[in-house]
Amino acid sequence: MINKEIARIFREISEYLEMQEDSFRSKAYARVSRTMEETQEDVVQIYERGGKKEIENLPGVGKSIAEKIEEYIKTGRIAYFEELKQKEPIDISSLTAVEGLGPKKIKKLYNELGIKTLNELEVAAKEGKIRKLADFGDKTEQNIIKGIQFLKQSGNRLLLGSAYIIAEEIIAKIKQCKGIEQVGVAGSARRMKETIGDIDILAMIEKPEDASAVMESFVSLPEVINIYSKGATKSSIRLKEGMNVDLRILSQKSYGAGLMYFTGSKDHNIEIRKVAAKQGLKLNEYGLFRGNKQVAGDSEEQIYEYLGLQFIPPEMRENTGEIKAAMDNKLPRLIKEEDIMGDLQIQTNWTDGEHAIMDYAEAAIKKGWQYILITDHSKRLAMVGGLDEKRLREQGKEIDAVNKILANKGYNFKVLKGIECDIIKDGELDLADDALAELDIVGAAVHSYLNLPAALQTERMLKAMENRYVNIIFHPTARIINQRRAMELQMDLVIEAAFKSGIALEINAYPDRLDLKDEYIRKCVEKGVKLVINSDAHSVRHMDYLKFGVAQARRGWAKREDVANAWPIDKLFKKLKNDRKR
Repeated sequence: MINKEIARIFREISEYLEMQEDSFRSKAYARVSRTMEETQEDVVQIYERGGKKEIENLPGVGKSIAEKIEEYIKTGRIAYFEELKQKEPIDISSLTAVEGLGPKKIKKLYNELGIKTLNELEVAAKEGKIRKLADFGDKTEQNIIKGIQFLKQSGNRLLLGSAYIIAEEIIAKIKQCKGIEQVGVAGSARRMKETIGDIDILAMIEKPEDASAVMESFVSLPEVINIYSKGATKSSIRLKEGMNVDLRILSQKSYGAGLMYFTGSKDHNIEIRKVAAKQGLKLNEYGLFRGNKQVAGDSEEQIYEYLGLQFIPPEMRENTGEIKAAMDNKLPRLIKEEDIMGDLQIQTNWTDGEHAIMDYAEAAIKKGWQYILITDHSKRLAMVGGLDEKRLREQGKEIDAVNKILANKGYNFKVLKGIECDIIKDGELDLADDALAELDIVGAAVHSYLNLPAALQTERMLKAMENRYVNIIFHPTARIINQRRAMELQMDLVIEAAFKSGIALEINAYPDRLDLKDEYIRKCVEKGVKLVINSDAHSVRHMDYLKFGVAQARRGWAKREDVANAWPIDKLFKKLKNDRKR
């Protein structure tokens, strides 16, 4: 978790430097912030292994930044960061969270109106002061007000990807305690919700007398800033990240019941208890009882079986029809991470990705995949070096060369030629059809004019889907969770158009996207629309994000046969490209 704290500091340093128009150093700190966010090994362990030199081996970390990481490890602070905050005492992380408000605009608001906090920004916007500033205007002021309202509605919930890592780290430390037999996450994190309010962890110990040592280890974690309670079987803490974590210790005979109770949503649990009551049984966090006799409880599977239900996967426990389906033995076989055969959205160092094509191919081969699709941005995204038709063809030659090298090494693996083609305002694509025709699979996505009215936005999307070469719509609603609202789209019309045309809709696995939402995924499954689950990788490390996309697909009841990149390459081409209805 120290990695995430350093990542936050470097991200804010990057934003302060952008305010000062120091673009070069701003980008350097932003890159290292991403590196720290994604580095799975604790940076303290890296430092203890080899000091500053070992830290300099991390991507993008030079001598100066390594010294600052060392300073934080030794002192818990970075003097340079404190100096920047003192010079311009702005709550930059809160202000940049407002959609459309970047560091340069924040600096102008500070210089002109003295705005330092989110509350001061809201007051100024509601009093009509912002519209009077040059380069702002009435529309920008209204968008700021809407952005603040969106942040308030989002609450202080953490992205699944961040909460998942925190939970894994705490569980790993609890497992080291004496007497631990089993430990796992429950609650919304186990249901793999898009955002997590708090983390519930359950542990089973062999001997009750070992519980106090486990609790002491839990409340003594270095990231703890507050201990709400500490007891024999339950303790509650708050972490620096703003996340509350509860640890409960259960006996073996109650562990399954506790896991079941603390995993399901409130509505799901109520309905499950009704199923038990109709059979003369009582279900609670301690077990399933007939009278005073416990008849099940040490495993979830045992309880479901006793109730005459199929086992309901955690991601489905939302009371949206899963209990009736389990009664009727009609629960779908949900897709699993091991079903995925390839990744169909990967950005390389041809545009804003970190690694070369061969690096991604080798990482994919290690995962046991059969293929990847290279989808760098197209020319309209000039700020990331988007590809025009000429450079796209040059990239195609490199892909051919990579495939030849892999074939000579005996790998049954294919790098596919693709693009993330920008959908411009009128629904046209920003690359010529003859260039798209040369690609294996074409993805299209919206990156601008996100605030169009629903009717116009839908018309724009449907027109793009009419292009004969488009096979996938990437991140269909363009949302950024907790940062940017989804585009206003008439999704039923988009889903219908995807069904009629044979276009696949993406489940983007990047933790701050998870786009499509689970409710739209379920509509696609019911309609028979093809889906793809992609990492949207900008680094080989991001390829691990696919697990979050798979979880999102499971929340939408998607099966292996619903997901195109869970198919072998010959079926992928047949169903996604050759059978495309134009």
